[in-house]
Amino acid sequence: MIAINLLANDLHKRLGYGSGAAVTLDELPLGHDARIASVDWAALVPEEAQRLRALGFDEGAQVRLAYRGVFLGRDPLAIEIGRMTVALRRIHARAMHVEELAA
Repeated sequence: MIAINLLANDLHKRLGYGSGAAVTLDELPLGHDARIASVDWAALVPEEAQRLRALGFDEGAQVRLAYRGVFLGRDPLAIEIGRMTVALRRIHARAMHVEELAA
């Protein structure tokens, strides 16, 4: 499991993720801090969007990708936001664009 995550992080670096460019939350390398730059609320069901806002997923929030699922869809994603860890489906994370923060 650790080897898979290390390979994924290496691939993200080679593709240019982590260079400060905006990527979607599901593309963020594991363990990297980022700030939500924008959210495509129209891509989400209104009830899901309301729940995500209530949990703090909105522009300016600081997040960290803590875990990716291991099966085909690589769902769920575990996202650290504040003092919480929230499980998100990849489709929800894909609606959020983040900017990686400097280490």
